[in-house]
Amino acid sequence: MKHKILYLFLLLIIIAAGCVKSASNAPPPPVPSGTFSGQFKLYHRHTDKVPYDSLITNITVTFKTPDYTYAVTGDTTTLHAGSYGTYGVSVPYMIFNDKTYNPTAPYTKTHLSGEYLYNYDGTTLILQASSVDTLILGYVLKKISN
Repeated sequence: MKHKILYLFLLLIIIAAGCVKSASNAPPPPVPSGTFSGQFKLYHRHTDKVPYDSLITNITVTFKTPDYTYAVTGDTTTLHAGSYGTYGVSVPYMIFNDKTYNPTAPYTKTHLSGEYLYNYDGTTLILQASSVDTLILGYVLKKISN
């Protein structure tokens, strides 16, 4: 009899735990708008070396939400291309369509193009993309104006 009461008690605890309202999911991050400035980081691993090569440059990205356009400026002389285009948001991704990117041209600079994971808290925007295990692209940008 004691075992039956114990099992009944455990069953009631399980049922009660299922009825308790859990914390709601966090709201999706807002859509970035305004001017952001910060670092672009490129990490590349060669097949014959273990550590990643890392390159860093400072850039500025301006997002305009009414028409969902963006422009990249700043230090665009060597590592990152100055560019512009349109973007879309599908949480947790931002998708960029760079109008200056030419897939048939020789690769010389990185373009803000394609799909990136993003996180935005209203002040700091983080974008990250990777290609298999040899390339990681990261942006850490702070909002500097509306």
